[in-house]
Amino acid sequence: MSTMENKGLIFIPDISGFTRFMHETEIEHGRHIIQELLETLVNANQIGLEISEIEGDAILFFKFGQAPELEALYRQVERMFCDFHKYLIAYDNRRFCQCKACVSAVNLTLKVVAHYGEFTTYQVKNFRKLIGKDIIVAHQLLKNEIDQHEYWLVTQNLLKGQKPDGFTDWMQWYPGSKTTETEQIPFQYTQIGPLKASIPPYEPPLLEPKDKVQVLSVSKEYDADIKKLFFTTGHLELRHRWQAGVKSIEELDHFLPGVGSRHRRIREDGETIMYASGFTYDPESRIIFSESDEQLTNTLYFVLEKLAENRTRLTLEYYLKKNPLKQLAFQLFKKDKMEAEFRKSQENLEALLPQIHVPVDF
Repeated sequence: MSTMENKGLIFIPDISGFTRFMHETEIEHGRHIIQELLETLVNANQIGLEISEIEGDAILFFKFGQAPELEALYRQVERMFCDFHKYLIAYDNRRFCQCKACVSAVNLTLKVVAHYGEFTTYQVKNFRKLIGKDIIVAHQLLKNEIDQHEYWLVTQNLLKGQKPDGFTDWMQWYPGSKTTETEQIPFQYTQIGPLKASIPPYEPPLLEPKDKVQVLSVSKEYDADIKKLFFTTGHLELRHRWQAGVKSIEELDHFLPGVGSRHRRIREDGETIMYASGFTYDPESRIIFSESDEQLTNTLYFVLEKLAENRTRLTLEYYLKKNPLKQLAFQLFKKDKMEAEFRKSQENLEALLPQIHVPVDF
């Protein structure tokens, strides 16, 4: 264990906004979302910050030596904040899950505390841990009287009398201070929420054939709530239990399922990589999701329509990329077999539904 006293920057981005009242699925999904966001913040590090540790919903970054210029620090805050919200906007647009954690993820917030002071590192296995009064001070500053949850707080230690402005037109700074057991820590802070206005609108990826033609449509009505039917049809781990011809499904992405996530569909007649290619959710009317093959030559739509509280129609619609020869070949050689398979799938689904338990608040 080696120790070396030095001065440097302490930089802590901190995520907040998840409610504490969550059941098991929501806690697991919340943890997954936070993990993705922490990775996003690490990838946005552009000024050579080192990571001491990841502390729950925050990252303790540091950098020995002279503090970076305030302008460079602002650009770092801006990059992290915008990448953080870009991820959340994209997740909100592509997610399938309707649990409390997934639905409220888009409201998560990010604040950043920046401080300059003395601290020491010591090595524990592969980790470079930080110790020192200023490390404690930086953590104490995360708990303060500032109302909003999206701000950048800079201590006077770091400012050294400089005025922190001129980065943008909208930015306004306010003085504040934190009382600890031994001292007053003066700081300046600014809201960074207005940066959201600079994030470009979300563009959904094109994951379906551009010109496609419906070549098959098979419907069946169920005595089931639309949410239960969506849960059962949408969950890939249940697919082999009702979809005829499917032996198993293997998820290929580590993030939570949504538009753009891929899975390997293993059937008796071979394997195909599929994309989740589209999703619209209105449980009072209809829920539609679709899956396309990797080459974007065909798409299967699952259309769920609410007929009454416990009555839902499921239509399986199959589309081919527009190509008269392939459409003709499908009509002649594949349509009857696929239609029979779809009808069998829908019967299997009817038998499976009574065995399915939908988690609370799904």
